[in-house]
Amino acid sequence: MLEFERQHWQAGYVLLAGVDEAGRGPLAGPVVAGAVAAPRELLETESDALLQGLTDSKKLTERRREAFFTILETHPDIMIGVGQASVEEIDQLNILRATYVAMARAIEALPVAPDHVLVDGRPVEGLPCSSTAIVKGDGASLLIAAASVVAKVTRDRQMVELDRLYPHYGLAKHKGYGSRAHMQALFEHGPSPIHRCSFRPVREAAAIRRKA
Repeated sequence: MLEFERQHWQAGYVLLAGVDEAGRGPLAGPVVAGAVAAPRELLETESDALLQGLTDSKKLTERRREAFFTILETHPDIMIGVGQASVEEIDQLNILRATYVAMARAIEALPVAPDHVLVDGRPVEGLPCSSTAIVKGDGASLLIAAASVVAKVTRDRQMVELDRLYPHYGLAKHKGYGSRAHMQALFEHGPSPIHRCSFRPVREAAAIRRKA
């Protein structure tokens, strides 16, 4: 899991960070990005200890994600940053550009600016430092995997909180994704203020409600 990190250390970068997002696909809630930076010595040591088994957040159980999040959040030598783009920004900019904004904000939220960033997926515009995009990087880079956990856990917790404000939609269960139960709730109650009105299923539900 440190192959890409080692390549960039050999290229002369000292402090690397990984960045990833959670929430591009849901119909509701913000898109959230996580950034994680750590010294090389720590990563070389802890990849086979505290961080052993850390990988793409989608491949981890909720319990494992929470456990890794606690390690990342409390370790004195690991730095994390979180950024997000609101529903309003998603509707205004489109989800791709809003994701770029969230990633840039996550990197800027790190307590120390990294020399270089490893990004999951395709190249990202507008980041505050140089970057390398790695397809399926959350399963190949330890820093990106860590960032994916930060983004996923942060966003899931937000959706649980939003479920208390908008209890009709079941947000705590599906986290805003377009499940059958979520779509049924949309047709019954219409979109809430945290739904992405630029997304087609939300627009269609709103139109049906207006005709009802």
